[in-house]
Amino acid sequence: MAREGFLVPVETQASLKKKTAVSTSWVFLDNSGESTILDVDKYAIMRRVQIHARDLRILDPLLSYPSTILGREKVIVLNLEHIKAIVTAEEVLVRDPFDDNVIPIVEELQRRLPLANSICHGQGEEEEHPSTESGEENEFPFEFRALEVVLEAICSFLDARTRELETDVYPALDELTSKISSRNLDRVRKLKSAMTRLTNRVQKVRDELEQLLDDDEDMADLYLSRKLSGTSSPANGFDAPNWFINSPTTGSKISKTSRASAATTQEEDDIDELEMLLEAYFMQIDGTMHKLTTMREYIDDTEDYINIQLDNHRNQLIQVLSLRNK
Repeated sequence: MAREGFLVPVETQASLKKKTAVSTSWVFLDNSGESTILDVDKYAIMRRVQIHARDLRILDPLLSYPSTILGREKVIVLNLEHIKAIVTAEEVLVRDPFDDNVIPIVEELQRRLPLANSICHGQGEEEEHPSTESGEENEFPFEFRALEVVLEAICSFLDARTRELETDVYPALDELTSKISSRNLDRVRKLKSAMTRLTNRVQKVRDELEQLLDDDEDMADLYLSRKLSGTSSPANGFDAPNWFINSPTTGSKISKTSRASAATTQEEDDIDELEMLLEAYFMQIDGTMHKLTTMREYIDDTEDYINIQLDNHRNQLIQVLSLRNK
Protein backbone atom coordinates (compact mmCIF):
# COMPACT_ATOMS: atom_id res chain seq x y z
CA MET A 1 0.00 0.00 0.00
CA ALA A 2 1.46 3.31 -1.00
CA ARG A 3 2.22 5.73 1.77
CA GLU A 4 0.26 8.94 1.60
CA GLY A 5 2.41 12.00 0.99
CA PHE A 6 2.13 15.34 2.70
CA LEU A 7 2.75 18.58 0.86
CA VAL A 8 5.06 20.89 2.77
CA PRO A 9 4.59 24.55 1.80
CA VAL A 10 7.78 26.12 0.51
CA GLU A 11 8.50 29.56 1.92
CA THR A 12 8.91 32.18 -0.70
CA GLN A 13 11.88 34.48 -0.83
CA ALA A 14 9.68 37.40 0.19
CA SER A 15 8.49 35.63 3.33
CA LEU A 16 12.07 34.74 4.24
CA LYS A 17 13.04 38.36 3.89
CA LYS A 18 10.24 39.42 6.19
CA LYS A 19 11.39 36.95 8.82
CA THR A 20 15.05 37.89 8.68
CA ALA A 21 14.64 41.66 8.26
CA VAL A 22 15.22 43.72 11.40
CA SER A 23 13.05 46.74 12.05
CA THR A 24 14.72 50.06 12.78
CA SER A 25 13.25 53.31 14.05
CA TRP A 26 13.10 56.09 11.47
CA VAL A 27 11.55 59.53 11.57
CA PHE A 28 10.01 60.88 8.35
CA LEU A 29 9.88 64.67 7.97
CA ASP A 30 8.12 66.34 5.05
CA ASN A 31 8.49 69.88 3.69
CA SER A 32 5.93 71.19 6.18
CA GLY A 33 7.96 69.97 9.15
CA GLU A 34 5.45 67.28 10.06
CA SER A 35 7.14 64.17 11.45
CA THR A 36 6.15 60.52 11.65
CA ILE A 37 8.11 57.89 13.56
CA LEU A 38 7.91 54.33 12.25
CA ASP A 39 9.64 51.03 12.93
CA VAL A 40 10.35 49.62 9.48
CA ASP A 41 12.82 47.23 7.91
CA LYS A 42 15.31 48.07 5.19
CA TYR A 43 13.05 46.77 2.43
CA ALA A 44 10.34 49.26 3.33
CA ILE A 45 12.91 52.07 3.17
CA MET A 46 14.21 50.82 -0.18
CA ARG A 47 10.70 50.80 -1.63
CA ARG A 48 9.77 54.20 -0.21
CA VAL A 49 12.77 56.19 -1.48
CA GLN A 50 13.88 53.86 -4.31
CA ILE A 51 17.39 53.33 -2.99
CA HIS A 52 19.74 50.41 -3.62
CA ALA A 53 20.68 48.08 -0.79
CA ARG A 54 24.38 48.92 -1.19
CA ASP A 55 23.63 52.60 -0.57
CA LEU A 56 21.42 51.82 2.41
CA ARG A 57 24.21 49.76 3.96
CA ILE A 58 26.24 52.96 4.25
CA LEU A 59 23.87 53.98 7.05
CA ASP A 60 24.34 50.76 9.02
CA PRO A 61 26.24 51.72 12.22
CA LEU A 62 27.54 48.16 12.56
CA LEU A 63 29.49 48.38 9.30
CA SER A 64 31.56 51.46 10.22
CA TYR A 65 31.42 53.24 6.88
CA PRO A 66 33.39 56.52 6.65
CA SER A 67 31.69 59.90 6.52
CA THR A 68 29.72 60.08 3.29
CA ILE A 69 27.62 62.60 1.35
CA LEU A 70 26.37 60.60 -1.60
CA GLY A 71 24.14 61.93 -4.38
CA ARG A 72 21.96 59.46 -6.26
CA GLU A 73 19.22 59.87 -8.85
CA LYS A 74 16.44 60.60 -6.34
CA VAL A 75 18.12 60.72 -2.92
CA ILE A 76 21.05 62.07 -0.95
CA VAL A 77 22.59 59.59 1.48
CA LEU A 78 24.15 61.22 4.54
CA ASN A 79 26.40 59.30 6.89
CA LEU A 80 28.01 61.90 9.14
CA GLU A 81 28.98 60.79 12.63
CA HIS A 82 25.76 59.94 14.49
CA ILE A 83 23.52 61.31 11.73
CA LYS A 84 22.29 58.62 9.36
CA ALA A 85 19.80 60.21 6.98
CA ILE A 86 18.24 59.96 3.54
CA VAL A 87 17.13 63.18 1.85
CA THR A 88 14.74 63.31 -1.08
CA ALA A 89 13.27 66.32 -2.86
CA GLU A 90 10.20 66.13 -0.60
CA GLU A 91 11.13 64.48 2.70
CA VAL A 92 13.94 63.58 5.08
CA LEU A 93 14.37 60.20 6.73
CA VAL A 94 16.54 60.10 9.86
CA ARG A 95 17.60 56.87 11.52
CA ASP A 96 17.45 56.32 15.31
CA PRO A 97 15.44 59.47 16.16
CA PHE A 98 15.47 58.65 19.90
CA ASP A 99 19.25 58.88 20.16
CA ASP A 100 20.27 61.74 22.47
CA ASN A 101 22.52 63.26 19.80
CA VAL A 102 19.88 62.93 17.07
CA ILE A 103 16.90 64.44 18.93
CA PRO A 104 18.16 68.07 18.63
CA ILE A 105 18.75 67.60 14.90
CA VAL A 106 15.23 66.29 14.35
CA GLU A 107 13.84 69.28 16.26
CA GLU A 108 15.93 71.66 14.15
CA LEU A 109 14.73 70.00 10.94
CA GLN A 110 11.13 70.42 12.09
CA ARG A 111 11.78 74.10 12.69
CA ARG A 112 13.67 74.95 9.51
CA LEU A 113 12.28 72.71 6.80
CA PRO A 114 8.90 74.47 6.37
CA LEU A 115 8.81 77.41 3.99
CA ALA A 116 8.47 80.81 5.64
CA ASN A 117 5.56 81.87 3.46
CA SER A 118 3.59 78.73 4.31
CA ILE A 119 3.98 79.55 8.01
CA CYS A 120 2.79 83.11 7.49
CA HIS A 121 -0.02 82.16 5.13
CA GLY A 122 -3.34 83.76 5.99
CA GLN A 123 -1.96 86.14 8.62
CA GLY A 124 -2.54 89.39 6.79
CA GLU A 125 -2.13 90.93 3.39
CA GLU A 126 1.50 91.89 3.94
CA GLU A 127 2.41 88.40 5.05
CA GLU A 128 0.66 86.85 2.07
CA HIS A 129 3.11 88.73 -0.15
CA PRO A 130 6.51 88.20 1.46
CA SER A 131 9.41 90.46 0.67
CA THR A 132 11.88 89.69 -2.08
CA GLU A 133 14.52 88.68 0.45
CA SER A 134 12.31 86.09 2.13
CA GLY A 135 11.16 84.93 -1.29
CA GLU A 136 14.75 84.20 -2.24
CA GLU A 137 15.16 82.17 0.94
CA ASN A 138 12.03 80.20 0.11
CA GLU A 139 13.45 79.33 -3.29
CA PHE A 140 16.31 77.49 -1.57
CA PRO A 141 15.62 73.84 -2.50
CA PHE A 142 14.22 71.54 0.15
CA GLU A 143 17.17 69.14 -0.04
CA PHE A 144 19.63 72.01 0.46
CA ARG A 145 17.76 73.20 3.56
CA ALA A 146 17.95 69.69 4.99
CA LEU A 147 21.63 69.36 4.06
CA GLU A 148 22.40 72.70 5.71
CA VAL A 149 20.79 71.62 8.99
CA VAL A 150 22.79 68.38 9.04
CA LEU A 151 26.11 70.03 8.17
CA GLU A 152 25.56 72.76 10.73
CA ALA A 153 24.76 70.18 13.41
CA ILE A 154 27.80 68.01 12.66
CA CYS A 155 30.27 70.89 12.40
CA SER A 156 28.96 72.43 15.63
CA PHE A 157 29.04 69.04 17.39
CA LEU A 158 32.67 68.37 16.44
CA ASP A 159 33.70 71.92 17.29
CA ALA A 160 32.07 71.60 20.72
CA ARG A 161 33.95 68.33 21.36
CA THR A 162 37.18 70.07 20.35
CA ARG A 163 36.59 72.98 22.72
CA GLU A 164 35.84 70.57 25.55
CA LEU A 165 39.12 68.79 24.84
CA GLU A 166 41.00 72.09 24.78
CA THR A 167 39.79 72.94 28.28
CA ASP A 168 41.32 69.66 29.53
CA VAL A 169 44.48 69.43 27.42
CA TYR A 170 46.14 72.80 27.97
CA PRO A 171 45.90 72.79 31.82
CA ALA A 172 47.12 69.17 31.87
CA LEU A 173 50.14 70.05 29.74
CA ASP A 174 50.98 73.06 31.91
CA GLU A 175 50.74 70.91 35.02
CA LEU A 176 52.99 68.27 33.46
CA THR A 177 55.54 70.93 32.57
CA SER A 178 55.64 72.20 36.13
CA LYS A 179 55.72 68.73 37.69
CA ILE A 180 56.76 65.58 35.87
CA SER A 181 55.00 62.66 37.52
CA SER A 182 53.49 59.32 36.52
CA ARG A 183 50.02 60.63 37.24
CA ASN A 184 50.44 63.68 35.01
CA LEU A 185 52.08 61.65 32.26
CA ASP A 186 49.23 59.14 32.25
CA ARG A 187 46.65 61.93 32.15
CA VAL A 188 48.32 63.55 29.14
CA ARG A 189 48.62 60.17 27.42
CA LYS A 190 44.87 59.58 27.70
CA LEU A 191 44.09 63.09 26.47
CA LYS A 192 46.43 62.62 23.52
CA SER A 193 44.64 59.40 22.57
CA ALA A 194 41.27 61.17 22.77
CA MET A 195 42.62 63.99 20.61
CA THR A 196 43.88 61.52 17.99
CA ARG A 197 40.47 59.85 17.77
CA LEU A 198 38.69 63.20 17.48
CA THR A 199 41.15 64.39 14.84
CA ASN A 200 40.39 61.33 12.72
CA ARG A 201 36.65 62.00 12.97
CA VAL A 202 37.04 65.65 11.99
CA GLN A 203 39.43 64.75 9.18
CA LYS A 204 36.90 62.35 7.64
CA VAL A 205 34.17 65.00 7.51
CA ARG A 206 36.61 67.59 6.18
CA ASP A 207 37.90 65.25 3.47
CA GLU A 208 34.36 64.41 2.35
CA LEU A 209 33.43 68.09 1.99
CA GLU A 210 36.69 68.86 0.20
CA GLN A 211 36.20 65.98 -2.22
CA LEU A 212 32.65 67.14 -2.92
CA LEU A 213 33.77 70.71 -3.56
CA ASP A 214 36.41 69.51 -6.02
CA ASP A 215 33.87 67.72 -8.24
CA ASP A 216 31.13 69.76 -9.94
CA GLU A 217 29.36 66.60 -11.13
CA ASP A 218 29.07 65.28 -7.58
CA MET A 219 27.63 68.62 -6.48
CA ALA A 220 25.17 68.60 -9.38
CA ASP A 221 23.99 65.14 -8.28
CA LEU A 222 22.83 66.67 -5.00
CA TYR A 223 20.37 69.00 -6.76
CA LEU A 224 17.39 66.65 -6.53
CA SER A 225 14.74 69.29 -7.25
CA ARG A 226 16.25 70.08 -10.64
CA LYS A 227 16.43 66.41 -11.58
CA LEU A 228 12.84 65.95 -10.42
CA SER A 229 11.57 68.89 -12.44
CA GLY A 230 13.37 67.61 -15.55
CA THR A 231 12.24 69.37 -18.67
CA SER A 232 9.90 71.66 -16.74
CA SER A 233 12.85 73.90 -15.87
CA PRO A 234 12.29 77.60 -16.59
CA ALA A 235 15.35 77.49 -18.78
CA ASN A 236 13.43 75.38 -21.27
CA GLY A 237 10.78 78.04 -21.75
CA PHE A 238 12.93 80.56 -23.60
CA ASP A 239 11.48 81.68 -26.91
CA ALA A 240 13.26 82.95 -29.97
CA PRO A 241 13.61 86.72 -30.34
CA ASN A 242 10.75 88.43 -32.21
CA TRP A 243 12.91 89.54 -35.10
CA PHE A 244 13.63 85.93 -36.10
CA ILE A 245 10.02 84.75 -36.23
CA ASN A 246 9.81 85.18 -40.00
CA SER A 247 12.65 82.69 -40.45
CA PRO A 248 11.63 79.32 -38.96
CA THR A 249 15.04 77.72 -39.54
CA THR A 250 17.01 80.58 -38.06
CA GLY A 251 14.50 81.01 -35.26
CA SER A 252 14.75 77.33 -34.39
CA LYS A 253 18.53 77.49 -34.24
CA ILE A 254 18.48 80.60 -32.08
CA SER A 255 15.83 79.09 -29.82
CA LYS A 256 17.87 75.91 -29.31
CA THR A 257 21.01 77.92 -28.67
CA SER A 258 19.20 80.16 -26.19
CA ARG A 259 17.72 77.20 -24.34
CA ALA A 260 21.06 75.40 -24.16
CA SER A 261 22.84 78.54 -23.00
CA ALA A 262 20.15 79.31 -20.42
CA ALA A 263 20.17 75.73 -19.14
CA THR A 264 23.95 75.77 -18.78
CA THR A 265 23.85 79.10 -16.97
CA GLN A 266 21.11 77.84 -14.64
CA GLU A 267 23.07 74.69 -13.80
CA GLU A 268 26.18 76.75 -13.07
CA ASP A 269 24.13 79.00 -10.78
CA ASP A 270 22.76 75.94 -9.00
CA ILE A 271 26.26 74.56 -8.44
CA ASP A 272 27.49 77.96 -7.26
CA GLU A 273 24.62 78.10 -4.77
CA LEU A 274 25.48 74.68 -3.35
CA GLU A 275 29.20 75.42 -3.49
CA MET A 276 28.77 78.48 -1.28
CA LEU A 277 26.80 76.38 1.20
CA LEU A 278 29.44 73.64 1.31
CA GLU A 279 32.32 76.11 1.48
CA ALA A 280 30.83 77.77 4.56
CA TYR A 281 30.81 74.51 6.50
CA PHE A 282 34.14 73.42 5.03
CA MET A 283 35.66 76.57 6.49
CA GLN A 284 34.06 75.79 9.85
CA ILE A 285 35.30 72.19 9.96
CA ASP A 286 38.70 73.36 8.69
CA GLY A 287 38.84 75.79 11.62
CA THR A 288 38.11 72.91 13.98
CA MET A 289 40.88 70.92 12.32
CA HIS A 290 43.23 73.85 12.83
CA LYS A 291 42.43 73.87 16.57
CA LEU A 292 43.28 70.18 16.79
CA THR A 293 46.49 70.67 14.81
CA THR A 294 47.54 73.48 17.15
CA MET A 295 46.74 71.26 20.13
CA ARG A 296 48.86 68.44 18.73
CA GLU A 297 51.77 70.81 18.13
CA TYR A 298 51.50 72.01 21.73
CA ILE A 299 51.56 68.40 22.94
CA ASP A 300 54.58 67.63 20.76
CA ASP A 301 56.41 70.70 22.06
CA THR A 302 55.62 69.68 25.64
CA GLU A 303 56.88 66.16 24.98
CA ASP A 304 60.10 67.57 23.54
CA TYR A 305 60.50 69.78 26.61
CA ILE A 306 59.87 66.83 28.96
CA ASN A 307 62.40 64.69 27.08
CA ILE A 308 65.00 67.45 27.33
CA GLN A 309 64.37 67.74 31.06
CA LEU A 310 64.64 63.98 31.54
CA ASP A 311 67.84 63.85 29.49
CA ASN A 312 69.28 66.66 31.59
CA HIS A 313 68.41 64.88 34.84
CA ARG A 314 69.86 61.64 33.52
CA ASN A 315 73.11 63.33 32.54
CA GLN A 316 73.36 64.95 35.96
CA LEU A 317 72.79 61.58 37.62
CA ILE A 318 75.49 59.97 35.47
CA GLN A 319 77.93 62.72 36.41
CA VAL A 320 77.19 62.28 40.11
CA LEU A 321 77.66 58.52 39.88
CA SER A 322 80.90 58.89 37.95
CA LEU A 323 82.26 61.30 40.59
CA ARG A 324 81.39 58.87 43.37
CA ASN A 325 83.14 56.03 41.58
CA LYS A 326 86.32 58.08 41.43
